[in-house]
Amino acid sequence: MKTDLTQGSMLKNLIRFSLPYLLSCFLQTFYGLADLFITGQFNGAGTITAVSVGSQITHMLTVIIVGLAMGTTVMIGHGVGARKKEKVAKAIGNTVTLFLIFGVLLMLLLIAGLSGIIAAISTPAEAVGQTRDYLLVCFLGVPFITAYNVISSIFRGMGDSKTPMYFVAVAGVINVILDYIFIGPFSMGAMGAALATVIAQGCSVGLELIAMLRMKLGFSVCLQDFLPEKETMSGILRVGIPIAAQDGFIQVSFLVITAIANGRGVDVAAAVGIVEKLICFFFLVPSAMLSSVSAIASQNAGAGQHEQSRKILRYGICISVGFGLTVALFCQFGAEALLGLFAREEPEVIRLGGQYLRAYIFDCAIAGVHFCFSGYFCAYGKAILSFVHNLLSSLLIRIPGAYLASRFFPDTLYPMGWAAPAGSLFSALICLAFYIWMRRREICVGLPLAK
Repeated sequence: MKTDLTQGSMLKNLIRFSLPYLLSCFLQTFYGLADLFITGQFNGAGTITAVSVGSQITHMLTVIIVGLAMGTTVMIGHGVGARKKEKVAKAIGNTVTLFLIFGVLLMLLLIAGLSGIIAAISTPAEAVGQTRDYLLVCFLGVPFITAYNVISSIFRGMGDSKTPMYFVAVAGVINVILDYIFIGPFSMGAMGAALATVIAQGCSVGLELIAMLRMKLGFSVCLQDFLPEKETMSGILRVGIPIAAQDGFIQVSFLVITAIANGRGVDVAAAVGIVEKLICFFFLVPSAMLSSVSAIASQNAGAGQHEQSRKILRYGICISVGFGLTVALFCQFGAEALLGLFAREEPEVIRLGGQYLRAYIFDCAIAGVHFCFSGYFCAYGKAILSFVHNLLSSLLIRIPGAYLASRFFPDTLYPMGWAAPAGSLFSALICLAFYIWMRRREICVGLPLAK
C-alpha cells in the first residue's frame, strides 16, 4: 500500500511515519535487550559478555544492511513522488536480486572469518567459547536478517512504515518465548539467545513475504524487473554504499572501543557491553528520524518540493535533540538502576557501567543532529557526505579519544564515555557547515535518482 508523503502537514507526516518505524526499531532492539536480560537471570559475567559482544557484532551487520537498503528506500521514494510506477517496480526487482546474492555471500564470508573476528575484538578468555557459539548461529541467520530489513525498506520507500511493524511485533513475542525456553530450562547459554533471535527473524521474513504477495500495491513487478539494470543498480548503490560504509565505520569504531574495554578485564567488558545495548535502545529515536527524514524527503525530492524536504529536516532535528536531552538527564540519576536490570549479581559491573553511561548518553542528543542531516542528504543522492564526516569523526575523535581516556584514566570509565559524543559533535558541525554553504548559494544538494 503506497502512501503519499508529499501532501499535507510535514510534521504530521513525520509523526505518522516515524511512530510505526520507531516501534519496529524498538521491537528489534528488544530482541537484544531480552537476550541480555534473560541471560543475566541465569548466567554470570562470562556469558553476559559473550551475548553482549556477539550481539554488538550482529548489530553492526544489521545497521550495515539497513544502510545499504537505504538506497532502495530512496529509489522507491523518488519513483513514488514522481508518480513513475515502472521505476518503483524496477527498484523492487533489482533490490531482490542484489540482496539475495549479497546475503548469501556475506554469510559465507562471516563464517569463514569467525575465529579472526573473535580474536580481533580481544574477547575475554572466559567468554570466547560462548561468543563463538553465539556468532556462528547468528552468521547462519544472516540471509534472514538481510531479507527482513530489505523487505522493510521496500515498504518504507512506498511510505508504509506500519506493515513491517506488525510482523516484527510477532517476531518479538516469539523471540522472548524462545529466549526463556533455550536459556532457562534448556541451559543453552549464549547459543540459545542467538538461536531464539534467528528463528524470530525467520518468522518475520515469512510473514512479510506473504503480505507483499497478497497486498495491492497499485503496480505489478514482472520477471524482467529482477534483471539487473545499470541505472537502477547504480542508483541503489550510490546511496546505499556510502551509508553502509558510514554505519560500518561507526560500528567498527564502537567495536574498537569494545576491544579496548575487553583488554581491561571481564567486568569492564560486561559493563561496556550492557551500556552499548542501552545506547542502541536510546538511539531508536534518532535512528527513526534518520530513516523517516530520508523516506519523506525522497518522495518530496521526486515531486520537486524541496522546501517540504527542508521542513522535514528541521522537525527531525528538533525531535531528536529534545528526546536526547531528556534521556541524558534521566540517566544522570538512574544509571545504576538501569545497569542493575542486566547484572543484578555483579556490583562492579553496575558501578563501572553507571560511569560509562552518564557520559555516553549525551551522544543520543548530539548524534540526532547529524543523523537527520544524513537522512536529508541521502534523499538527494549525496550520501557520500555522510560517509566522509563519520569516517573522519571515527578516526580523529572516537577511537583516539577512547584509547587515550583508557590510558590516562584507568580507574574510571566516565572519560571514555565522552569519546562518542565528541565524535558526533564533530560530525554535526561538518553537516551544519555544508548545509549552510549549500543554502547560501541556493544549491540543490542533488538531483532525484528517478528520471
